Amino acid sequence: MESDVILFGLTVAEFEEISLKVCFGGLILYMLFIIGNLAKESKAGKYGTVWMFAALGLGFVGFIAKGLIARLLGIE
Repeated sequence: MESDVILFGLTVAEFEEISLKVCFGGLILYMLFIIGNLAKESKAGKYGTVWMFAALGLGFVGFIAKGLIARLLGIE
């Protein structure tokens, strides 16, 4: 159906999937920058910086792992 095409020849579902991956990827990169800046300004040192990235970055690691597991199992 012609009315399903909304932007650049993409359907709503295709547009949502692409924008989720692109925008969330950008958000992850921005969060990594914030964590690095926080570690630098707090003078956490190497060991403290590693723990800050591990603890604060664990949330988006789960999101990335979910996508990889779905792709490996063919659920996507």
